[in-house]
Amino acid sequence: MTNAIGVISMFYARPFGREHFPTFQRMKQAGADVVELLVPEPGELDLAETKAAAADAGLSIVLAARVNLTRDLASPDPAAHQAGVAYLEQCVDIAAALGAGIVGGPLYGAPLVFAGRAPHPVEPTERKRRVDAVVRGLTQAARRAADKGVVLGVEPLNRFETDMCNTCRHALDYVEAVASPAIGVMLDTFHMNMEEYDLAAAIRLAGSRLVHFQANENNRGFVGSGHIDWPAIARALATSGYKGPIVLEPFRRDDEAAGVTLAQWRAPTRDEDAELKASIDYLKATLAFADRLAATKGIA
Repeated sequence: MTNAIGVISMFYARPFGREHFPTFQRMKQAGADVVELLVPEPGELDLAETKAAAADAGLSIVLAARVNLTRDLASPDPAAHQAGVAYLEQCVDIAAALGAGIVGGPLYGAPLVFAGRAPHPVEPTERKRRVDAVVRGLTQAARRAADKGVVLGVEPLNRFETDMCNTCRHALDYVEAVASPAIGVMLDTFHMNMEEYDLAAAIRLAGSRLVHFQANENNRGFVGSGHIDWPAIARALATSGYKGPIVLEPFRRDDEAAGVTLAQWRAPTRDEDAELKASIDYLKATLAFADRLAATKGIA
């Protein structure tokens, strides 16, 4: 099993600043090999300092993009569309500076479409305009990514967070339209649990185009605490030959209080490093056994 297993920085703090660098060592002690950082906004983090701090703890870095309505590839506003392209190009430059090979997320834009307002139907012509705009924007950003040796991961989100990309097949449509080796699919089992008929089949569908994977329980709890079929997920990853990073995002807490809209993230109320370590250990063991089965029996 050669996947680098890690945790998102939001497990410890959001926003994540220099004062949180000591958590890098805690992540490593919990068994992490990689940290997923939100792409820092200007002034949030010194890139050279952040890269050195993570490396000192023995962690590699992947990045999660933060799109919004002012930088949105799908927007009908030309300024917002172009700002979306410029933002993704900036993400690529930041990734290169941090030594991060992957920038993932809902790169297509149109974020939080149903947050605080009722959904409304989109006419087919408008839908086509949005998709075409996203493909143009991703194509431009992919050129910068290819030049910098960075890969962009298009992540499907659940229907309550976007109406642009909800399934692996949707993400593949964008990836195939762009047709660049610098763009692939990113999958998150939390969203897949709501949108895919068969999670393992979706992983196999992505195949070699899967560039980043987030392992999350159905309620964003610790891996192994919910109803996701992790042995089946691990076997699908093994038979697909996926060797990229796998990041945990355990956002939910155990006090049963309501969280913020959609992500249900809130600051930890106690030290949960032991649970994180147990979750990482469980996932690593499950992946290792799936690799062994695939190598000795060819089990799909």
